[in-house]
Amino acid sequence: MKKNKISKNWVNKQRRDIYVRQSKVDGYRARSAYKLIEINEKFKIFKGGLSVLDIGAAPGSWSQYVSKVVKNGKIISLDLKKMESIKNTIQIKGDFTDPNTQKEIKALLSNGLDVVMSDMAVNTTGIKNIDSIQTGELCKEAMNFSKEVISPNGFFISKIFMGGTFNEIVALGKKIFKEVKVFKPQSSRKDSKESFIICKKIR
Repeated sequence: MKKNKISKNWVNKQRRDIYVRQSKVDGYRARSAYKLIEINEKFKIFKGGLSVLDIGAAPGSWSQYVSKVVKNGKIISLDLKKMESIKNTIQIKGDFTDPNTQKEIKALLSNGLDVVMSDMAVNTTGIKNIDSIQTGELCKEAMNFSKEVISPNGFFISKIFMGGTFNEIVALGKKIFKEVKVFKPQSSRKDSKESFIICKKIR
């Protein structure tokens, strides 16, 4: 009974959500596209010709948006799930934390990446502290990997949750990058603990 009630609440929330409605109008696969759009409006990250890695890309709304903006650039989209194809993207189905998957990404690169972005999150348990810590570990893994593949003036963008590992992630960001900001887009739901870390210029 309780599960049905939660499902009903989720459906009602989705119906009322302006970003869900707008994503259908704009042809994005998920409302999360608007989070990246807001990040880009604030930090001026994307432009034509950039090379971008999208980790945890499914269903693909971030890659869809970036594909429109970077046009003749290179986009590598990675997820555990298979996605429908997106214009201008190379898709890899695999586990980002697997060293073989990371080798596969590196094999596609001739130069450093301009942007590494991650919307990875674990399948939630409902226990917010545990979800926050596990998602934080994914963010740290992506950040450490970006050190190896990003160009000197590149950007790193990742979802993070306020919680146990927040300060640790910000400290790691400052160790690897010269500029570190934390930003919560308006399109992030008010009751969500998510924010995004935006890092720039590798040390």
